[in-house]
Amino acid sequence: MDIFSALPGAAAQGIIWGIMAIGVYLTYRIIDVADLTVDGTMATGGATLVVCVTSGMNVWLAMVIAFFAGCIAGLLTGIFNTKFAIPAILAGILTQLILYSVNLRIMSEKANVPLSVEKYDIILSLRDVPHAIIVGLIFTALLIGCFYWFFGTELGQSLRATGCNANMARANGINTDSRRIIGLVLSNGIVALSGALLAQYQGFADVNMGRGAIVIGLAAVIIGQVIFGKIFRNFALRLLATVFGGIIYYSVITLVLKMGLNANDLKMFSAIVVAIFLGIPHWKKLLAQKAAARRG
Repeated sequence: MDIFSALPGAAAQGIIWGIMAIGVYLTYRIIDVADLTVDGTMATGGATLVVCVTSGMNVWLAMVIAFFAGCIAGLLTGIFNTKFAIPAILAGILTQLILYSVNLRIMSEKANVPLSVEKYDIILSLRDVPHAIIVGLIFTALLIGCFYWFFGTELGQSLRATGCNANMARANGINTDSRRIIGLVLSNGIVALSGALLAQYQGFADVNMGRGAIVIGLAAVIIGQVIFGKIFRNFALRLLATVFGGIIYYSVITLVLKMGLNANDLKMFSAIVVAIFLGIPHWKKLLAQKAAARRG
């Protein structure tokens, strides 16, 4: 019973991280860029939100500012990648390192800044998990709706074309560098927004709160793809599958911890889970090839 009572909290946290995974989906699946900026951007969103709210700012305005702070981080990575010709992975690492110092500056050199639900008017908290789940689902629906519309526009289609085949996109007059930058900007804006929600939910911002975010984001994307890939073929439903992947990931993590996994082994366990799910499409392809060879 203790295990199952923890599942609503895992679902609430899974939805928040699932929103972050939508940002990862944009880079990993849409523009075909492995972006490690997100580990820093998650903390940037949380730090910005907490500092703004504790300074007396309206929480909704603080979330908008957190979103744009993430966009700036994505812009920096995009500039490193396209204008400095730095590989995407290294560009993300460089921005992530810069953000560590920036996040400390935002929080006035403090590694952790609290945000009390009793003192400030915030929109969700772990003290009211059902409400947090509802708020998370509303944000999920709004984001998916916005991205479904955006990727149906000419600009959105050019982003998808850049990710599918950059050479062909350039041959058709698309500025692939600008499209890659736009994708990174949007992705990191969404990750920062997720960080802002997470900071409210857990009641504090921490300079290390985004550490390992890329692993969790990839886990959510891959789990959603493997489990729901053949059912959810529509673009909006694929984004929803990513959020479901986040919920499943955190539910599994919660169950495993409740069953006695040492918390110090959690990162290792997460990496193994991601590796397994990343390998499943390859194994399925190999099995299909062997089956076809036997039939031939």
